[in-house]
Amino acid sequence: MNFQVTVLKILVSYPDGFAVMQDLKRDLAILATSGHDWAHRTRRLAARVSELDIFSQGLVDRESGGWKITSKGRAVLEFMESSPAAPEPIRAPLVEEVAEAVVVPAPVPPLRQSTDRAKRRRERRGRRREARERVRANTS
Repeated sequence: MNFQVTVLKILVSYPDGFAVMQDLKRDLAILATSGHDWAHRTRRLAARVSELDIFSQGLVDRESGGWKITSKGRAVLEFMESSPAAPEPIRAPLVEEVAEAVVVPAPVPPLRQSTDRAKRRRERRGRRREARERVRANTS
């Protein structure tokens, strides 16, 4: 999740563009836990503006007890959300570029032997059985 894009999106959702810190934190927490879709969306939006810094670029102002989006912040967010005017032509990669990009995968380590797993399971059951027997002996 891109924090700065998320802050812009939250602030623009408030009628006057101002949110107190408590509301801002609550909304950030909701969006941060909303899943991969939001993270992908904010990453895609942030890619449209290089080196985004909402405070030093004057997109968000700190006011008494909260943050407020500026008109410049609204314009930048609108730009990020607008679709590109003309898509760039897609260039097919050259064979040499594809060959250089091919990466040989590292060998996969072998899985644990099922006998090891069964042995650990038997040992665990034995420890549980011994613990139950100790409890029974102490309560008698």
